[in-house]
Amino acid sequence: MRSRDDISKILRGLQHLYLDEALHHKVFALLEREIAPKVDKHNGRPGMTLWSILICGVLRLDLNADYDRLHELVNQHRTLRAMLEHSLYDEDRKYAYQTLVDNVILLTPELLNQLTRSLLREGMFS
Repeated sequence: MRSRDDISKILRGLQHLYLDEALHHKVFALLEREIAPKVDKHNGRPGMTLWSILICGVLRLDLNADYDRLHELVNQHRTLRAMLEHSLYDEDRKYAYQTLVDNVILLTPELLNQLTRSLLREGMFS
């Protein structure tokens, strides 16, 4: 990776999680159990999928970003939008500020700790 930007490094780690099928399954099983027990698993929560919630929550935590910065990033950062599964043709698809807050807040410190422990057990972090 050529970029020294912190966002690029975070997205690279999330990409690994997405592409590793076993790891992906474990993480999403935990997210589904904790965040969306009564929500349609194919649609996520209103306005955001579980994948989007995870990406935004990790970025917010790792960047120590407030919701204003996160709102700007998810609506303007091209690479981040690609990770959120938006193509160049989805420029009109924007995240509302309150949608971000209502969904990202579901990644509680306890849930993030559970995710981290799960990833550590899988050897994702050294």
